[in-house]
Amino acid sequence: MSVASLRTLKVMVFLACLAPLARLVAGAFGIAGESLGANPIETLIHSLGIWGLNFLLITLAVTPLRGLSGWAWPLRLRRMLGLFAFFYVLLHFLVYAGLDQRFDLGVILEDIAERPYITVGFSALVLLLPLALTSTRGMMRRLGRRWKKLHRLVYPIAILGVWHFYWQVKLDTLEALVYAGVLAVLLGYRLIDYWRTQHGRRAHRRRTIRKPAGLSL
Repeated sequence: MSVASLRTLKVMVFLACLAPLARLVAGAFGIAGESLGANPIETLIHSLGIWGLNFLLITLAVTPLRGLSGWAWPLRLRRMLGLFAFFYVLLHFLVYAGLDQRFDLGVILEDIAERPYITVGFSALVLLLPLALTSTRGMMRRLGRRWKKLHRLVYPIAILGVWHFYWQVKLDTLEALVYAGVLAVLLGYRLIDYWRTQHGRRAHRRRTIRKPAGLSL
């Protein structure tokens, strides 16, 4: 893919990532016939959380897409997608804290401590923060190998996100179970790929050890 094509693709993906927020803003102000329904704050909180989880899973899907298709360009979009996941999760929390709880710190802390699904969701947000702050190329260079180790937090974050969603819905858990299934597939792909890589390395070492001395084939 050429540099110009990649830039065009990035712009298109960036605008597409903003589309859910634009629709929610339109609904909040009654623009173009959009509406947030009878409980707009609840709709905002739920929708922003869902889109945060969507972008988190889309980010995790980049590696399997790269491995199965052989395309390199999805990797160039992964950082943007990950930052949009953090952006929507942060908005999800801010709408809860600001519009629902009026930034009453006492009530918010009580909710975090006593309501398990909020505890889990807030934990995911806290873990996402260092990933967002270290997403630049400069931080990648400074952290070196530690950068990869830090960004593996995305796996428990995704689990916490699905868990938060599942505990929140109370009765109709079908949608949350679908998200759990998608996450299981994405993490399962990584486990299988890791096992194949390790198995290949061990097999290569065994072949190297068994090679007769003096041969350089």
